[in-house]
Order: sequence, then C-alpha cells, then structure tokens
Amino acid sequence: MQKRKLGKSNLEVSAIGLGCMGMSFGFGPPKDKKEMISLIHKAIDLGVTFFDTAEVYGPYINEELVGEALAPFRKQVAIATKFGFKIDPVTSKQAGVDSRPEHIKEVADASLKRLKTDVIDLFYQHRVDSDVPIEDVAGAVKDLILQGKVKHFGLSEAGLKTIRRAHAVQPVTALQSEYSLWWREPEAEVIPALEELGIGFVPFSPLGKGFLTGAIKHDTKFDKTDFRNIVPRFNEENRKANQEVVDVIGRFAAQKKTTPAQIALAWLLAQKPWIVPIPGTTKLSRLEENLGAAALELSREDLQQIGNAAAKIPVQGARYPEELQKLVGR
Repeated sequence: MQKRKLGKSNLEVSAIGLGCMGMSFGFGPPKDKKEMISLIHKAIDLGVTFFDTAEVYGPYINEELVGEALAPFRKQVAIATKFGFKIDPVTSKQAGVDSRPEHIKEVADASLKRLKTDVIDLFYQHRVDSDVPIEDVAGAVKDLILQGKVKHFGLSEAGLKTIRRAHAVQPVTALQSEYSLWWREPEAEVIPALEELGIGFVPFSPLGKGFLTGAIKHDTKFDKTDFRNIVPRFNEENRKANQEVVDVIGRFAAQKKTTPAQIALAWLLAQKPWIVPIPGTTKLSRLEENLGAAALELSREDLQQIGNAAAKIPVQGARYPEELQKLVGR
C-alpha cells in the first residue's frame, strides 16, 4: 500500500484509510465486536495505517471498538476522531452542535480514554458550530496540540471562509467532506483552496454510501435503523434515476476488468496526490476490493472519460435531510 501525506503536514498515512463508523452506527445495528476487531487487524495486515472514528458514532462505542482493535498496533497507525456534537446524557442521542472550547477539551480527554491512547493523531471539528467563532475552536485545538494530547487539527464539511479563518489560527491538516463521482461540488472551490493552503482532503462516502458499488438497487430495503432511509438521495425514485451513474462506472469497470468500487476509488485517488479516501465496510471481501483500488492505474484519458461521463448525469436528491443539510458548508 502506497503512502500519502495530507497536504503540507507531516502526517503520512496509507493512500486509502478505513472509515469505521458503519461497524457500530449509521447503517443498521452494530456488528459483532470480535468480527470487527478481526477486520481492523486484517486492514493493518493489508497496509492500512489510517482509521477514522468519532465520539458520536454509537455514541462512544465506535471509539471503544477502534481503541481496543488498534491498541496493539498503536505506533504504526494514525487515528482520526471528531468533536463538536452535543450528546444527550439521558437518551445518548445527538442533540445539536457544541464546539465551546471547554467542551472540546472534555471530549478530547474522554476520547483519549476510549481510544486507549495518549494522543489523537487527527482531531476534526465534526460540524461547524455557528454559535462559536471558529478562531476559538482552532485556539482550543491549538492548546491541545501544545499539551501533547492532539497532533493535527481537522475540519469536516466546513465552508471556505471557515477553513481560511481556522487555518490562520492553527494550521488545518485535513478537511473531511463528502466527495465522489456522484458528489463533485468540492471541485468548484474547496479543492483549489485546499491546494493553495496546503491542506489534505479526506473524502468520506467515496462510494456514495455503498451506491456506487452497484450492490444497491432501486428496490433494496435497508434495515429500519439505517441512516439511508431518511436521505433524499436514497428514496426509491431517486435511486432509480441515479442508477445511471452506477451504470456508467460499471461499463468502465467491465472494460478494465475490475469492479465499480475500484474504478470510483481509483478515480478519486488520481484527482490529487494529497487526497486520502476512507471507504467503510464490515466485510473482508469489500475491504480487499477497496484496497485493491490503490494499485489500479487509470490513464489521463480514462480519468477524463469517466469524469466527463459521470458529470453529464444530474444526480437526484439531497445528500442529507433538511435539518442535517443546514450543518454543512458553514
């Protein structure tokens, strides 16, 4: 597995990371802990050194899983986690955003315990909190870096002005936002700004929450606890319309004798040398398939053809329900 540096920082990680959220949260009931620890260990065997979690995944149980799985390998891996949500102590449900500096520091201490480590490699603000100046957020993370509890500062789904203001206080190592062949909005302004500032990009949902693999059809039924049930892009009518994107990727995959997932990931990797996608999975076969994309070389012509063909298809449906959509790009 090749390595990549996130922007101009010294944080070097595997070219493809592993998003761990779905092991505990978001896509149905939590999976068997032993099986998921075994999967994380297999990822390390295959060269993955970058693992993504957050306190709100569960909440808490995903960080505990990742901490337990990575403890024996701590020196050879980088762990990214996130702060910025308020979690109701009674219901354990997400209850708005909270990036007050004192809260950030409390979250850092709690995350360090759950992750069984003395330092967080990359600490992201999960969503921008419009009630707290981003300078105060960056300053709080800067304090944590000076204390040796955090190595790098990240932002997730932040808008351009926020990124610039934060970066002026504490250099931002990485932005984590959605980016894939069916969500290309970051190309317009975000990616050029990241390049200018020397910030790495960590695309989540690089396979469109599973849709770009071709495994999800218009009539696929999700578990009642699956987040995709409330995502407009995943209603049956929109899935029918969006199948065209999958078909385009599938045709290129057939030509290259590879899989749609590998085409989608290889295309992303080829966009910039400081892009590190973090596809998630709970299956060994999918893990091996995803990581195989790092070895797939697409020519400039291939990349143009794939990108141009996908760009001609208007994607139907918002990527979040309205309330959650309000939290992105701030």
